[in-house]
Amino acid sequence: MKLRTFTGVLAVVLVALGSSVVQAKPIRIQVNGMVCAFCAQGIEKKFKAMPQVEALKVSLETKKVDLEIKEGATISDEQIKKIVTEAGYEVVKIERSL
Repeated sequence: MKLRTFTGVLAVVLVALGSSVVQAKPIRIQVNGMVCAFCAQGIEKKFKAMPQVEALKVSLETKKVDLEIKEGATISDEQIKKIVTEAGYEVVKIERSL
């Protein structure tokens, strides 16, 4: 009986800990002007240099940049637009997931 109680308590603790695990905040950026692999690499290089970026995927086919921002870090739409514009491209749309 004691093992069963311990297992139940352990399960509750694990569920509580699992719900507090923080995930990176995803951002999807639609970019106009990416036409070649060199374009995608240029944008990738700019974002990878940012300490806030947890993960990054640039898709030449869909013309999208998927960013994951580290927990506790922020990046504004203005910063995103500046990075993309300075790389020579245009931001069409920025979508943030909760």
